[in-house]
Amino acid sequence: MTAETGDHAKADRITVVLADDHSSVRAGLRLILETAEDVAVVGEAADGPTAVAQARALRPDVVLMDARMPGGDGIAATREIVAQELAQVLMLTTFDVDEVVFGALRAGAAGFLLKSAEPDQLLDGVRAVAHGDGVVAPEVTRRVLEAFVAAPLNAETAQGAVPSAPAPPLPGLTERETEVLAALGKGASNAQIAAQLTVSLPTVKTHVSNVLTKLHVTTRMQAAVIAREHGLA
Repeated sequence: MTAETGDHAKADRITVVLADDHSSVRAGLRLILETAEDVAVVGEAADGPTAVAQARALRPDVVLMDARMPGGDGIAATREIVAQELAQVLMLTTFDVDEVVFGALRAGAAGFLLKSAEPDQLLDGVRAVAHGDGVVAPEVTRRVLEAFVAAPLNAETAQGAVPSAPAPPLPGLTERETEVLAALGKGASNAQIAAQLTVSLPTVKTHVSNVLTKLHVTTRMQAAVIAREHGLA
């Protein structure tokens, strides 16, 4: 491999910032991620404000964010990172239906992983979020969305989550876009939607992008919540 080829390979890597208040957890995550040639850990943070600062300074592709951190939680940090379009956020959770996850949905997290995820799942999740396919674990997505819609949270129990509001009217989605939105609500990935609708992957990506734009949301997860609220999934 020439020096030029090596530099190009480095430039193509998915860059990640790790945000977790336990140094041992960050070390473990780094060890897993850096086994992959296409992933590079470029920064670490032990709290939310530092995660935001790292995202702003380093502009990573993905921030792997712990949901609960003292000194500034992952939800507030996610909200700020997404609002400033600094990176995609992949949330780590223990998931006992963890109420923090509901706040993360509204904050704009692109996906969720269990802290107990296998190394391959972690790497696949990071790659999926970096490439705009925010549905990492469909079975987890469905459970989160079902709990979110079935049991709206209040300020005392949600720890910062935004209370559910009545579902607004859907904007003018085409019939195909409505089908795509329904699939998102069921936790389907782009590949699964393409197979279901018998269309190409690029076509699905275009439809998903149009749906997000028309719904005025930034992530597939937020679109999935809207699908659930409107009874599409």
